[in-house]
Amino acid sequence: MATDNTKAPTLGTASKTSIESAEMRREHDLLGDALVPSSAYWGIHTLRAAENFPITGVPIGHFPDLVRSLTMVKLAAARTNRHLGLLPADKAEMIESACTAILSSRKYNEEFAVDAVQGGAGTSTNMNANEVIANIALTLAGHAKGEYQILHPNDHVNMSQSTNDAYPTALCLSTLEGVKSLQRALQDLSLALKDKGAEFSDVLKMGRTQLQDAVPMTLGQEFEGFHVTVSEDILRLGEVASLFNEVNLGATAIGTGINSDPSYAPLVVKELAAISGHPLTLAPNLIEATSDMGAFVLFSGVLKRIAVKLSKICNDLRLLSSGPRTSLGEINLPARQAGSSIMPGKVNPVIPEVVNQVAYLVIGHDLTVTMCAEAGQLQLNAFEPTIAYCIMTSLRMLTAAIDTLTIRCIKGITANRQHCLDTVNNSITLVTALGPTLGYEACSHIASRALIENRRVRDIVLEEGLLSETVLDDLLCVEAMTRPSRRST
Repeated sequence: MATDNTKAPTLGTASKTSIESAEMRREHDLLGDALVPSSAYWGIHTLRAAENFPITGVPIGHFPDLVRSLTMVKLAAARTNRHLGLLPADKAEMIESACTAILSSRKYNEEFAVDAVQGGAGTSTNMNANEVIANIALTLAGHAKGEYQILHPNDHVNMSQSTNDAYPTALCLSTLEGVKSLQRALQDLSLALKDKGAEFSDVLKMGRTQLQDAVPMTLGQEFEGFHVTVSEDILRLGEVASLFNEVNLGATAIGTGINSDPSYAPLVVKELAAISGHPLTLAPNLIEATSDMGAFVLFSGVLKRIAVKLSKICNDLRLLSSGPRTSLGEINLPARQAGSSIMPGKVNPVIPEVVNQVAYLVIGHDLTVTMCAEAGQLQLNAFEPTIAYCIMTSLRMLTAAIDTLTIRCIKGITANRQHCLDTVNNSITLVTALGPTLGYEACSHIASRALIENRRVRDIVLEEGLLSETVLDDLLCVEAMTRPSRRST
């Protein structure tokens, strides 16, 4: 390959180290020649894509699970093509060496340089992977980058593949990998909430509906409810993620398997399952599987469900800790930073607030995934890159937000026990417990008097001689109100 001492053209999101190199190599594609930094493992197709798509500033290398998944797909393909006699052993070994190098270290991640959001249904991502693997393989074998007559990105690394099966298969794999971290984070949060439920099991407080006093409960019951709702999502996440075990690898361009051996598809999926450790299966209808984004829509919906429920919990935490002196003030969130540049001593619920905002982003991503999935046409969905970006970003943000909530907030929450008890004793809605004995109308009268006269329910009942003190004490036992206690007479 010719070497030039001119500077590289601007390259969007690609590695700064690469584009600042003075040494260049010349590569060729259907549009003509272009200069690529000699230090870069990517090539001309990556260069074109980076110039065309300076969109988010987030390269695909920002998502290590996607890089690993793409690499595993290429490794499985090379092994299968070698087994079928389609790929010479020496070239298969070169590809295997390169893939092993990528899988064993993150040092090559910056070479996956194209923007995550791109036109072309992921072709740029696939080309980027092909070029990086080819050039790593060439250098490991003692050749120069760009000597594609020895090992070609498309003819050899991409053999028996199309972007339209390699890319979505990699997305399925990367989602399966990414969901592990989210499940772990949810499990940690669930356990922390359960611990708080036990710690606060004897803290009596008022429950509220529509922000109005309802009936007594314990703070422990409230946190146990949080624990259960998070635990449910761990199960739902696992159920839906299992859909990604079905892949379309071997479909090639549209699902017909053109340019692949008749036995390639089942063999390559079996090989990929062995490499990845996931129980992958070949989709029963590759035409359908190549164009359908249903699994991503459903999975994104579960991420939205998690986000909505987390946001609701954080809303409750902010309300329960509000004040600290002029509002509910039932719990104390751990102070993490000064809350105001003008009001000394103010501390804000910054951890729940940031989780709220992450939830809003995830909800927005879900709508985007829905629109992208709906916009597919005929045998392919061209908008898979944005689906991938939204899913992977939501997974990453949710995981980080949940870890932050668990470590920086939930574990440090304390209860204002006496204040909680005082609100119960002063509540008018204690009269609810008298309903089975006195009836709705009489209790309404008592509640109205208590509210107007600013008096306790107990005092009015005794004043009107409606019940004896002994019976009243039994009926107004707050602890009994936190569980079913009505008995037949």
